Amino acid sequence: MLGLNLGADEYVTKPFSIKELLARAEAILRRHREPAEMMISFRACLLDMEGRRFTRNGTEIKLSPKEFELLHFLARKPNHAFSRDEIFNKVWGYENRVTSRSIDRFITTLRRKVESDPHQPVHLLTVREFGYKLVR
Repeated sequence: MLGLNLGADEYVTKPFSIKELLARAEAILRRHREPAEMMISFRACLLDMEGRRFTRNGTEIKLSPKEFELLHFLARKPNHAFSRDEIFNKVWGYENRVTSRSIDRFITTLRRKVESDPHQPVHLLTVREFGYKLVR
C-alpha cells in the first residue's frame, strides 16, 4: 500500500507467477502508450498507416512492405537522426540476410519514390557517417 501511495502504478505480492507479472506489465504499457498517428504527411507526401498506402502529389506510389516499414519508422520521429544499426534493428530485426549496406540501397530506392529530385533530397537525408533522418 505504501508503494501505491508513493506513486507506484502497480505492485505484485510474492509469490507471483511470471504470467501474472507479464500481464500486469502489458496492462501498464497499454495505459501509457501514445496513440499511433494514422496519417503522416510531409509536404506533398502522405503516409496512410491504416491503408498501408503512400501518395505523393495525390498519386499512389507502390512501396514494398519493407520500404513502407522503413519510411514509417523514420516518419514517426521527424528530424531525428537514426544510426544504421538502429534502423537495422528496428525495421529488419533478426533477419540475417540484410546488411547495413542494404539500408543504403533501400534509402536510395525510397528517395526515387518520395523525393521530387532524388539527387537533391529534402525529406530523406543522410547524416554523414551515422545514418538517416526524415525531415517533414
